Amino acid sequence: MQPVNIFWFRRDLRLEDNTGLYHALRGSLPVILLFIFDTNILDQLEEKRDQRVEFIHLALAEMQQQLVQTGATLEVYHGAPEAVFRQLSVVYAIETVYANHDYEKYAVQRDAFLLQWLSAHGIALRTYKDQVIFEKAEIIKADGHPYTVYTPYSRKWKESLAESGLPSYPSEKYLGNVYRQPARNLPSLASLGFQQTGHVFPPKHPDASVLRRYSDTRDFPFAEGTSKMGVHLRFGTISIRRMVALARETNVTFLNELIWREFYMSIIWHFPYVGEGKSFKPAYDHILWRNDAAEFEQWCRGATGYPIVDAGMRQLNQTGYMHNRVRMITASFLCKHLLIDWRWGEAYFSQKLLDFDFAANNGGWQWVAGCGCDAAPYFRIFNPQLQTEKFDPALKYIKRWLPEWGSRYYPPPIVEHAFARERCLKAYKEALENR
Repeated sequence: MQPVNIFWFRRDLRLEDNTGLYHALRGSLPVILLFIFDTNILDQLEEKRDQRVEFIHLALAEMQQQLVQTGATLEVYHGAPEAVFRQLSVVYAIETVYANHDYEKYAVQRDAFLLQWLSAHGIALRTYKDQVIFEKAEIIKADGHPYTVYTPYSRKWKESLAESGLPSYPSEKYLGNVYRQPARNLPSLASLGFQQTGHVFPPKHPDASVLRRYSDTRDFPFAEGTSKMGVHLRFGTISIRRMVALARETNVTFLNELIWREFYMSIIWHFPYVGEGKSFKPAYDHILWRNDAAEFEQWCRGATGYPIVDAGMRQLNQTGYMHNRVRMITASFLCKHLLIDWRWGEAYFSQKLLDFDFAANNGGWQWVAGCGCDAAPYFRIFNPQLQTEKFDPALKYIKRWLPEWGSRYYPPPIVEHAFARERCLKAYKEALENR
């Protein structure tokens, strides 16, 4: 059998500036490039027009086009990882599997399980840091404890970056070391059990002019004022090192948002219980939520009678994206106006968001609900009307996503704001005072 190494793409769907791929290609053996449509993940997706699966499929097709021009190919499989590696071990004499670190709960369990199988078959597994600048315990306090407040974390993060600089992993220069074989056909979406959506995804190359204006425009949902890079960072079609370099050149506010992403990943690493459905602040797990299923369904549909909330939910349902300012407004409305458990909203966003990232989604929901690290105080309750007046004063965003707004077909408010606010404050106060 042909001796080879394998590079396993996961959340790093690019050929350039890819840490694990760089190290694999610098080895002494030809490298098989592998991607697995993991049935342990796909089988959990009820929506068969899932834009995320289509995005991955398109990213693989783009890489395949690049590789075919060099006489190489991707090997793409559909199945459980262990079964795929068992199949590959019959065809190749595999020495080492290379990959990049993945930090989410399932990924950690998957890699630990696979490591046992590979080790039992004499195959090494080497993984590398790639989707963040700093990981795990690399940014901690002087006493060795993790940061739980963003501002000092970000200060230490920037100091550490100034000391270390941004590393470079020009994997694209070594593609000649990919194992040469005829091009393989990618499995079709239909063969995976999914359908095309026709969605137009944001370009992979961020608009530098948008980033330069980011500080001034990012809070206004009607403006093209955000990077739209979330999905590319989520699936690694763009390097975080490239994004940080660009942010340092253009806008410190955008850089701070990239640091928030790593802060929440750090929280998940140091406090794994938040990845198990628990509040970062345990006392908040005693809130008596109303959890009205009918009201939750109205929120999901964008039919609460609060235009800024409904516009956000319509945008999410139709496009898989919601503007970040509106994410905070809609999340606050669910938790505090309707007193519905933030976990319900977290789960809904996880189903719908094209750029869904567990750490950021969990951190954002806990921040809004008041139960997370460095969270908004529980008595901060967004007033949807005031938020509209401040961030969508001409109602451009609302009119775009709510064509029936202002007509008899638009529903009345699901709850009165002042009443909902007092009800929320009472529920939170009782839960926290009784602990």
